[in-house]
Amino acid sequence: MMIGMAGTASTVCGQQLKYPTTSKGTVVDEFWGEKVSDPYRWLEDDRSAETKSWVQAENKVTFDYLNTIPFRSKLKEQLTEIWNYEKIGTPFKEGAYTYFFKNNGLQQHSVLYRKLGENGTEEIFLDPNTFSKDGSTSLADVSFSKDGSLVAYSISEGGSDWRKVIVLNAKDKAPVGETLVDVKFSGIAWKGNDGFYYSSYDKPKGSELSEKTDQHKLYYHKLKTAQSTDQLIFGGSATPRRYVGASLTDDQRYLIISAANTTTGNELYYQDLSKPNSKIICLQDHFDANTGVVDNIGDTFLLETNYKAANNRLVKVDLKNPAKENWKDVIPETENVLSISTGGGYLFANYLKDAVSVVIQYDYTGKKIRQIELPGVGTASGFSGKKKEKEIYFGFSNYITPSSSYKFDVNSGKSSLYIKPKVKFDSDKYESKQVFYTSKDGTKVPMIITYKKGIALNGKNPTIVYGYGGFNISLTPAFSTSVAVWLANGGVYAVPNLRGGGEYGQKWHDGGRQFNKLNVFNDFIAAAHYLQENGYTSPEYTALSGGSNGGLLVGATMTIDPKVAKVALPEVGVLDMLRYHTFTAGAGWSYDYGTVADSKEMFDYLKAYSPVHNVKTGVSYPATMVLTGDHDDRVVPAHSYKFASELQAKQAGDNPVLIRIETKAGHGAGRSTEVLINSTVDKYAFALWNMGIKELK
Repeated sequence: MMIGMAGTASTVCGQQLKYPTTSKGTVVDEFWGEKVSDPYRWLEDDRSAETKSWVQAENKVTFDYLNTIPFRSKLKEQLTEIWNYEKIGTPFKEGAYTYFFKNNGLQQHSVLYRKLGENGTEEIFLDPNTFSKDGSTSLADVSFSKDGSLVAYSISEGGSDWRKVIVLNAKDKAPVGETLVDVKFSGIAWKGNDGFYYSSYDKPKGSELSEKTDQHKLYYHKLKTAQSTDQLIFGGSATPRRYVGASLTDDQRYLIISAANTTTGNELYYQDLSKPNSKIICLQDHFDANTGVVDNIGDTFLLETNYKAANNRLVKVDLKNPAKENWKDVIPETENVLSISTGGGYLFANYLKDAVSVVIQYDYTGKKIRQIELPGVGTASGFSGKKKEKEIYFGFSNYITPSSSYKFDVNSGKSSLYIKPKVKFDSDKYESKQVFYTSKDGTKVPMIITYKKGIALNGKNPTIVYGYGGFNISLTPAFSTSVAVWLANGGVYAVPNLRGGGEYGQKWHDGGRQFNKLNVFNDFIAAAHYLQENGYTSPEYTALSGGSNGGLLVGATMTIDPKVAKVALPEVGVLDMLRYHTFTAGAGWSYDYGTVADSKEMFDYLKAYSPVHNVKTGVSYPATMVLTGDHDDRVVPAHSYKFASELQAKQAGDNPVLIRIETKAGHGAGRSTEVLINSTVDKYAFALWNMGIKELK
């Protein structure tokens, strides 16, 4: 494929843009008797010289454009200044030490510190900033053995989901055994100090960044032995499953195995490790519910499940009589979505009420101890710890309150501020309020709108509408230094809780998946209309933003209703709905999306909104900057490459279409501070410039 610089040209804000010429191939697929062309199929080959040349050519156009925006450097100064504060994560205890992550302000990655007890001298335990010179290698996971004497940590190189696992003696940080390689989508579940369970796929024969990974396998690694001798515990040809994970009960007696083929619903198995050569026994033999083990009391399990409880409940199960008709409620289902954590010998029920946290403490019989008084209306997280601990920690934040850590006495119920960050952000100058708006089919949808107090409702406020709407994931209030800079420049930040998410349980999720997916896009469009009709903004000052499934949201919305916004920022998006399931672990998303192989009706439905297949010649689409990473092996960058190519070839009018491709970066996790700041600055600069903003406030 030839890539030149004589492609489509347009004049934008006085700038003459010439897009690279992206060659069109002749690939045609047939689905249910219908032929569908795929002219940019060649861009799926992430290893080809042609694709690499295309990436370089597109990035040159993009950064040449961004470099001419006059206030871009000032935006970077502002964001760097507010980012530069000490950030300390919620502490956790392992062995005799208290561990916590800390970033002194602008370090590329947060450092794991520890101190003996609570008042000892802090010392660096793991510093990811030493893993690579350019910050492209990050710390992905840390897991301590039960007594805290051993630690296994995983690293990600270039943002990849493929990981390496390194084991250390926690006391002196001396390496233990060899480094494990080619580990993917895995936790680390310690069995005493002898070894641990982990999961992975067979390494693909083709590109490890895009080839399909389909059969997950659970292994046991005995310390100081070769990885090649690790024992296969579950998965593979005997029980092929796309996702397999493991954990151990707190008493180390039971191995718990969760197995699934999609991101929703799982089988549940257990093995009694106290009995030599015991069999793996199935406790939940279907994928119709999400069920997990919270804890055990001897041979009674406490399970969090949405089986016959769309908003989740906690049940107890006697392993001697485990049939589902014998499951007994400990904490019954309520109208609010439940998630459970344990600490200090208690259960903590974190309820989601209209997307904000309500936390209630229970004992193990289900007796209510107290509702916990939170610092405000927002998101509380944590409330977990060892059974023996009398004090545990939790974090709290919302859109205008930087995340602080609190110490909680499990017996008295008293909370005390433990860590409060010193951020150059005056919360008193801003307002964050929740509204409920009506979607196309009459459904009421909540949205939190955040802005500087006293803004004029004249329709001229630059507004970002950020959404996700899928996979049972809930968007809850959280502070962001990036959003703070947007607000400080007079911007409005709005987050609607779209269907497809988990804010109202399984029914809300089901309302936005497969043949209901259009509800999500309609909810998003209705959110923008609400903001515009109520004077917060207007189409000329509206930007749509979202990543991953949220990238699909933006891509679909802008092709369904090109006039709803001036700017679109689809990031690492799922944009080719006819082929998403053929890459890496994409087939696991079928519960939410369905696939073209399911039925003619599903093919028609997917094709009708698939962003790559719905860009039309002669339509003026919003000013668009597609964002992706060239090492994204979850949502492969070919989605973004194809969508940008379609838009550049067919865009009418002067709105620019750019693609910003981060090199040596993946789906998002583990990105360095520098990469995050630069990416945020470019999104904001692009959005404001295309809204006609000439200078910052």
